[in-house]
Amino acid sequence: MRDDIKLNVRAKAISDQLVDQLETVYDTEIGLDIYNLGLIYEINLDADGHCKIITTFTEIACGCMDTVPNDIINALTQIDGINKVSVEVVWTPKWEVTRISRIGRAELGIAVR
Repeated sequence: MRDDIKLNVRAKAISDQLVDQLETVYDTEIGLDIYNLGLIYEINLDADGHCKIITTFTEIACGCMDTVPNDIINALTQIDGINKVSVEVVWTPKWEVTRISRIGRAELGIAVR
């Protein structure tokens, strides 16, 4: 799991499964998954299996704003123990290109440092 994503204890315990599923959800305009794009800020999972995701988009007029939240819900409910997913979209802190992972930079052809 990326260091820049805040996780509670329960989410941390299944972080590999969360990553696997988040990597299946794409920002179709950019052509990169939301995990490597750096759109996920926080993941909390409670004892009842409710997973809350705090996410953002690359810009306010992002064309995938209508589809990505439902894609996140569909992806994460595939994980055993997650019964419900809620997605909160925030605009602070503002997304920046520096949030793209090394893998994402390589996939997009951006210089990797």
